[in-house]
Amino acid sequence: MSREQQLVAQARKAFESGRSRPLEYRIYQLKNLKRLFTERQKEIADAINKDLNRSEVGTQMFETLGLEGEINLIIRKLKEWAAPRPVEKNLMTLSDTVYIQPEPLGVVLIIGAWNYPWAVTIQPLIGAIAAGNAAVVKPSEVCVHTAKVMENLLPLYIDKELYPVVTGGVPETQELLRQRFDHIFYTGNSTVGKIIMEAAAKHLTPVTLELGGKSPCYIDKTCDLSIACRRIAWGKYTNCGQTCIAPDYILCEPSIQDRVIEEVKKSIKGFYTADPKTCPDYGRIINQRHFKRILTLLEDSTVAAGGENDESGCYIGKNICQPFGFSRENQAPSCSKLLVLRLAPTVLRDVKPEAKVMQEEIFGPLLPILPISGLDEAIKFINKGEKPLALYVFSSDEKVINRMRDETSSGGFLANDCLVHFSISSLPFGGVGNSGMGCYHGKFSFDQLSHLRGCLVKKLKMEGVNNMRYPPHTPKKLGWARFFILKTADLGWVGRMMLLAVLAAVAAVVLQKYLR
Repeated sequence: MSREQQLVAQARKAFESGRSRPLEYRIYQLKNLKRLFTERQKEIADAINKDLNRSEVGTQMFETLGLEGEINLIIRKLKEWAAPRPVEKNLMTLSDTVYIQPEPLGVVLIIGAWNYPWAVTIQPLIGAIAAGNAAVVKPSEVCVHTAKVMENLLPLYIDKELYPVVTGGVPETQELLRQRFDHIFYTGNSTVGKIIMEAAAKHLTPVTLELGGKSPCYIDKTCDLSIACRRIAWGKYTNCGQTCIAPDYILCEPSIQDRVIEEVKKSIKGFYTADPKTCPDYGRIINQRHFKRILTLLEDSTVAAGGENDESGCYIGKNICQPFGFSRENQAPSCSKLLVLRLAPTVLRDVKPEAKVMQEEIFGPLLPILPISGLDEAIKFINKGEKPLALYVFSSDEKVINRMRDETSSGGFLANDCLVHFSISSLPFGGVGNSGMGCYHGKFSFDQLSHLRGCLVKKLKMEGVNNMRYPPHTPKKLGWARFFILKTADLGWVGRMMLLAVLAAVAAVVLQKYLR
């Protein structure tokens, strides 16, 4: 039996013991997880700095702060979310108890991504714990330092049998996908998403796929370009452009293209200084493969700003030589130097739809600008592509905003800002079509990782009312059935009591006839 098989079997045995079901135990685990973020913040930040060159402040802002907020919300709301949810009844079921009961799914597999390794791996875990599940956590092997820290720290704070961590690369992930899970939650790209879905289909396992795509950004000439471009530049170049909901490209009229370029350049300098590669808030490309892929996307486009790159510098680090994983014995390689893969924040002008940079999600610090004639052409262009994970519009005209919302489709829609919808727990976060399926955050995570079980409890009384459903079937019984089933019981407390009395009388009459 492989190590992966053993850990999945262990998680299932722990789940079947029932200890993950009590709300008190779930809250206890969540509080311990929150404690991890405060007590081990330096270890978390150091690992992310080695992987992505992100500062400690940046790590808290983009990784752990949101997780702490999510845990606080769930601790406050879990009793309410987990309680039976009464539903509307028809007259036939007026005297019955009818409700939805959330229940745990079982054992969930969570496969995380490398760009925000704590945020996109642990947030689904928080939802899985809140819903009463066991969960096998598979952090991305690309962030090798963070994966190791996660493997070391999580078992110290939360139940290591219910929530085991599996590290490693493709072979380990493939072995996990051969096991039977009750749900698979994957964050990554659509190519791997299809592989995940195919593997899940063999066990009829439901999936949540948080993918990506080319998220468009339309700038209307009526808006304040200075503010718009500052927000776009922040959304694009945060984490060196390696954000699944970053604005992928800009659509705007030719008359404002030069101004857009100048305002973006001004914002880049304001955020990252005149020399971004020395700025601790800018970050770096995750590895050489992605670095070379992004450079290739530049080949047939005109650079309006940026474009400088640095693949030669190095600094002291550890456990880096094998960027795509480490051995089954978890012996990370011994290497003392790491290439500093930096590409300056870059703006491309007059980009054509057939350009290389427009053929795939960029996932890097390149911002192409495609000139279009106006809103109609922008909507048409967006609708020709796959449905994106996010869609951004900047305009002072409410009609423009409403048209862009109503005539397109995307996972999320933002007007006059970027990225911030991810931070709002009361909004569902997820894709549509090629950008993913399912959603999470807040109560949406709880519901996504629960089975919402329909329940009806009836008393063994008032059998006369049920006579209409029993054979022999007659037109008269059908008439009664139409009345009782098609009428919804939207009544106040007094109305319900009065109707119940009437139904009891009707039942008595029907029962007398039935007994004759």
